[in-house]
Amino acid sequence: MSGFSFVSQVKAVNVEIQVVLGRAQLPMAQLLRMGRGAVIPLDTSVNDEVWILANNHPVARGEIQINDEHIAIAVTREANVYDYMAGGS
Repeated sequence: MSGFSFVSQVKAVNVEIQVVLGRAQLPMAQLLRMGRGAVIPLDTSVNDEVWILANNHPVARGEIQINDEHIAIAVTREANVYDYMAGGS
């Protein structure tokens, strides 16, 4: 048997983390007309929680924190997969 444990192997797996600020639905024609500096309005407000995804799967909700010039996300609670799929907040 190898000297590596299952736990150490799992800890070595890389996970891609994404943060979803909001969503928008646009007609393709409008999207194609957009250029640099275009603004896309999202379905969220300033104080709404963001979605935190791990490998494209919702795992948590969080709040945006800005410290100096760095942006971070503070985890606030578990994600409800069904809310995410329904586009809920």
